[in-house]
Amino acid sequence: MKFGVSIFPTHYSAGPAEVAAEAERLGFESFWVSEHSHIPVDTEFPFADEVPDDYRSMFDPFVSLGAAAAVTDQLRLGTSICLVTQHDPINCAKAVATIDQISAGRFEFGIGAGWNPPEMENHGVAFANRFKMTRERLEAMKRFWTQDEAEYHGDLVDITRSWMWPKPVQSPYPPVLIAGAGPNILKRVISQGDGWMPFVVSSWNQSMHHRMTSLGQFAEQVRELRRMSAELGLPRKTISVKGLAAVPSDIDAMEALEIDRMILPLPQAGRDEVFEVLDSHARAVANYAREGAA
Repeated sequence: MKFGVSIFPTHYSAGPAEVAAEAERLGFESFWVSEHSHIPVDTEFPFADEVPDDYRSMFDPFVSLGAAAAVTDQLRLGTSICLVTQHDPINCAKAVATIDQISAGRFEFGIGAGWNPPEMENHGVAFANRFKMTRERLEAMKRFWTQDEAEYHGDLVDITRSWMWPKPVQSPYPPVLIAGAGPNILKRVISQGDGWMPFVVSSWNQSMHHRMTSLGQFAEQVRELRRMSAELGLPRKTISVKGLAAVPSDIDAMEALEIDRMILPLPQAGRDEVFEVLDSHARAVANYAREGAA
């Protein structure tokens, strides 16, 4: 199992370039950044009485990963997640291809439909259409990445025959990881993605419903996802888990399920605190590996 780290990059936290460089030095496999373009004042935040500062202050994810790509050589670089409902698909296809080019094929495209109605409605997308819009925009982007002359005609997205270069380095395009929970998430992973990126929690409360996945439910869904893939003759879908800690019990649970990647959280804090947590994660992973080899 591989280990990555994720952060909400902001103007008051450690910068994405310095964090990525340190993560690579410590041996992590991947570095991930989140996205919110803005937060409307009338947002109803599901997990607290008010929206935290970091949600209101995030850097652009592609600019952040471009900075990270410039100071690393091996580290995989991903969005966790890109809110596709808030991106023009032509511009987003260009950004994905560009970051994959400048990173020499190290980009991972984690995507989601989003949870905040006023935020996406400011981008001209009705909340009720979020899943359909995500699917159509992703389908259009895949055509730009794989066809010399691409066009797409859906109910919500309509693009005439067009040229776009560069194409991504990775063939046919960077891995697409579908984030989310809820009753239809596995169907979306099967039909749209190369992998699943769930947020898994070991303790549960009702505010997490359809946003996160409990550890018990997750084990059942992993088995179901693999069963669905096998029945359809599809390649095995990768699973990259967010939300769990670098503690033996959580790592054991993921190892038992043969999960591909754990993505460990970093605080929205200055360089010293972030580097301290990075070092703590690295020591925990190394200790676990040594104990497993003993």
